[in-house]
Amino acid sequence: MPSGAAMTFQLKPFLAVIFLFLSAFPASAREIVINAVGDIMLAGSGAATFQRRGYDYAFAATSDELRKGDIAVGNLEAPIAQGGIEFLFKKFRFRADPLAAPALRRAGFSILTLANNHIMDFGEPALMETLHYLDSNGIRSVGAGQTLSAARKKSVLQVKGAKVAFLAYSVTLPVEFHATAEHSGTSPGYPLYFREDISQAKASSDYVIASFHWGNEGAEMPHRYQVAAARAAIDAGADVILGHHPHVLQGIERYRKGVIFYSLGNFAFGSRSRAAARSVIARITLGDGVARVQLLPLNVQNSVVRFQPRTLDGQESAAVIDHLNRISRALGTVIVNDGERFLVRMARDERVAVQQKAETSQGKDEL
Repeated sequence: MPSGAAMTFQLKPFLAVIFLFLSAFPASAREIVINAVGDIMLAGSGAATFQRRGYDYAFAATSDELRKGDIAVGNLEAPIAQGGIEFLFKKFRFRADPLAAPALRRAGFSILTLANNHIMDFGEPALMETLHYLDSNGIRSVGAGQTLSAARKKSVLQVKGAKVAFLAYSVTLPVEFHATAEHSGTSPGYPLYFREDISQAKASSDYVIASFHWGNEGAEMPHRYQVAAARAAIDAGADVILGHHPHVLQGIERYRKGVIFYSLGNFAFGSRSRAAARSVIARITLGDGVARVQLLPLNVQNSVVRFQPRTLDGQESAAVIDHLNRISRALGTVIVNDGERFLVRMARDERVAVQQKAETSQGKDEL
């Protein structure tokens, strides 16, 4: 039997061949699968349950699905910290236990967006703790930092030889949570910022995923400014737009070669709200742009699932897709069942494309 050193030497030519084989194909030819979910908040009304059962409990029914891909991303809507200075000028303030961070990693999350209206609930000290706990558990983050430039900085994940850049923005109050050159906070979703950031990220990356915290809570339809901003972001070079904040699903739009999720709703969220009952995991396959989008319906009604989102099947699953089809119709999107999966139809009606172009031209005046 050859020694370890000899085996290593023999492997080198084989690895070189594999590298050359992969290099022969452009990054766009290699499929990358991203599992995207909505709002994650491991505190609030769910805190007692998470402390009693452990934070892995929140993901026990979905972690297998989150790991069926290369990247899992969600919006972390609460700092993970023990300290901080509580911001008292808003009704709801949340803070999760540091034990939540390793549970998020074990669940499969690669990166979390922090640009939202809760990550600064306990000020800069809690934000710094959050960044520390995520980083020490191997989770990347984007959308918040000690300065505006840090909050706007992209986070790049290298997968299968391709660079996938993430950016995140908040379009929600309070404005005190927005970062400036002098103090920490979230990246504001101003068109001047996100257009420049996305364009620069696209120049050095194969794909760009942009996250926006926006819209009205409980609203099923996106506001006109969301539509205008999302399309402007794709025009600037984004491939995928991930929206959240309404806590309920909003429509899906195919725009040019990109895809827009105006709101993915809640995921593991410590609230007893009855309005947030259904959601999805969006399984996005990147190849030559967005190659495929699969939707996995979820039950997130905590009076039933007890702060543990679960996948749906049968008629309950179909009902979620029927709802999404209804609210996506005006955006020209159709979701179909291929017998095994719910897929967003990738071909778009030419009339919709013409209408989108006209609406985008009109929407530029609103940005």
